[in-house]
Amino acid sequence: MPRPALGRGTRARRLWQFLAVLVALVSSLVVHATTEDEPDPTSGSASTSGSAQDPWTLLWSDDFEGDAGTPPNGEYWSHEIGGSGWGNEELQYYTDSADNAALDGEGHLVITAREVDPATTDLKCWYGPCTVTSARLITAGKQKFTYGRIESRVKVPAGSGSWPALWMLGADFGEVGWPQTGEIDIMEFVGREPDQVFGTIHGPGYAGGESFNGFLDIGRPVAEDWHEFTVEWSPQKIVWAVDGAAFHQASPTDVAPHEWVFDHPFFLLANLAVGGNFGGALAADVVFPVSFTIDHVRVYRASGDPS
Repeated sequence: MPRPALGRGTRARRLWQFLAVLVALVSSLVVHATTEDEPDPTSGSASTSGSAQDPWTLLWSDDFEGDAGTPPNGEYWSHEIGGSGWGNEELQYYTDSADNAALDGEGHLVITAREVDPATTDLKCWYGPCTVTSARLITAGKQKFTYGRIESRVKVPAGSGSWPALWMLGADFGEVGWPQTGEIDIMEFVGREPDQVFGTIHGPGYAGGESFNGFLDIGRPVAEDWHEFTVEWSPQKIVWAVDGAAFHQASPTDVAPHEWVFDHPFFLLANLAVGGNFGGALAADVVFPVSFTIDHVRVYRASGDPS
């Protein structure tokens, strides 16, 4: 689903790294989750465990358990397919092939960008015969969430031109379009900024190059290690963290006088883009295939919330 190019924008805020900002608020956050078929809430991956010591209760998760080479769980994820550039002049053609998205047999989902020969491929991209394939997975129509804590442990690829992301779009995207639906970028990484990670919201009046975002420079190449990214989302604010360090927050006041469009259900997306307006030029020394590896995606609600 196309959207304008992402960027730091003129409204980007300074880095902030204090960790205590959430402590007073976590017990008040509320999360609601629904599936299209409204399954029994005691079944599947949802957990009703929780305690006074733990402010969060696991609501939904995918830990990517399965045999190597098998596709991601079709009850949770669908593929988006095509080479339209996705609103950002990206180079890849998204496929539904296990060559581009599959479990590795060790509890991970691996999204892989692969080079293809434009002289022999039948795939058509916006610029002509495609040169790269990859995958973009969505939970639209299967899983959607309102508020809570979303976390994922990932390992990103190195190299300028790589652009992995875990993000969310409003479930009413098909009715109202982008950016009115809202977008929450839980994590983004671009290889041309090897030490930095980004967290962003897009909405009406603050989208694309005018998005409201923040970034964290972790002081070493992000691609060297696994990292855990979290978003804690409530009616009052959205707070981003990496490896437990909060680095950005957004609230209705931050986007005023524009509309805050984050009080309704959202679905998840995970993808590996190549090139594009934010991903940048593909480095000559990038060696394909390159992979974005996801250990888990988990969604929590506030413990004690009866809804």
